[in-house]
Amino acid sequence: MINIPVGALEVAMVQSGARAVDTLLDTTAFARRVEALGYTRLWYAEHHHSPAIGAFPPVILAAHAAALTSSLRLGSGGVLAPNHAPITLAEQFGTLAALHGGRIDLGIGRGPGTLDEPTARALRRGADPTTDDEYRADVTATLRFLVDEVALGPLPEPWLLSSSTAGATLAAELGLPIAFAHHFRPDNTLAALAHYREHFTPSRWCERPRVLVCVETVCADTDEEAVRLTGPMNVVKAALLKGRGDFPFPTREEAAAHRFSAQDAEALAAFNAAQAYGAPKTVAERLAGLVDATRADELMVVTPVYELADRLRSYELLMEHVLRPGGRPAS
Repeated sequence: MINIPVGALEVAMVQSGARAVDTLLDTTAFARRVEALGYTRLWYAEHHHSPAIGAFPPVILAAHAAALTSSLRLGSGGVLAPNHAPITLAEQFGTLAALHGGRIDLGIGRGPGTLDEPTARALRRGADPTTDDEYRADVTATLRFLVDEVALGPLPEPWLLSSSTAGATLAAELGLPIAFAHHFRPDNTLAALAHYREHFTPSRWCERPRVLVCVETVCADTDEEAVRLTGPMNVVKAALLKGRGDFPFPTREEAAAHRFSAQDAEALAAFNAAQAYGAPKTVAERLAGLVDATRADELMVVTPVYELADRLRSYELLMEHVLRPGGRPAS
């Protein structure tokens, strides 16, 4: 049994041949069901100009979901600081926190949210990629504006997203909770979190190191069914591992027909071994191992499965058999 809080990350995958608006509309049912099941947080990721992931602004999705729910914490996982003016982020998330009783999280990350260089430059108004110093200044300014300029009421809970030791260094320096992208860079997880804990400086935001680890999780009735459900994401992931973001999210039939090169298959096997796919028993063992290794205070699971019913089934099985084994799932 996993005895720490568990949240959900929504990346809004858009299947090949489908309309992005259908994926967008599915986020309503997803938010309501995730809350009913008892998950603690629901975060939305910022992406741009991808054929596989909807370009739905996290602040808008968080506001929409907050209006539909009553206890779930909503926020960004994350908004990408280089793409936004710090005072704008402070105003947006400060307003949401004031309107929704302090249920809002502000997860801040660094990446451009796209692998398309013209899109990245457009987001940066033509500027070059952000430097370490610029990123630190943006995060610091956002936090300052939250307190000194916005402060409408309960403040959003800030988190720094990281997939490297560099991000962990900044989170430790600023005294922020860290949300580590194990689902993206599992090879960096343990070293980065060790560095974060060793160098952490307490702040008004966080008195001690606080770690959330995000992991890809697909829970199905059998291990074989989980493998089938992860097929489409494996096609996209093989492209992403080679730095390509132009691959659409295929249907299950298209994924079943896809042939991976030996190199792609080897890279996928190594990556997927660090995630949690399978029947409840398999997923429970993998998640428990990850919690033990990382000493995480919270987990966040991302389930990149297109069909809403299959995604929700994964979250239901996870809650019933892994997070509340033997108990009744929420209705």
